Amino acid sequence: MKKDLKNIPTFKDEEEERAFWAKADSSEYLNWDEGDVTSFPKLKPSTKTISIRIPETMLNELRTIANKRDVPYQSLIKVFLKEKINSEFSRTA
Repeated sequence: MKKDLKNIPTFKDEEEERAFWAKADSSEYLNWDEGDVTSFPKLKPSTKTISIRIPETMLNELRTIANKRDVPYQSLIKVFLKEKINSEFSRTA
């Protein structure tokens, strides 16, 4: 059964569009069954440099673990943080 789709409004700027899509159900405006799967291999997420103070012993432990896994220690920290973030979100969902 084909569903009648609503017309996507015209937005004055990106901020207005972002606010709209944050509240709207996109399936009322787009037929996702007609969409194409695509990938963006050169698209990299933006990163922000931060400064964090951690005990020197903890940093040494992280470096040891990273060395055993043959990965840079900063990458390992990001993996550990992401795992914990995912765990927290799944716990509260």
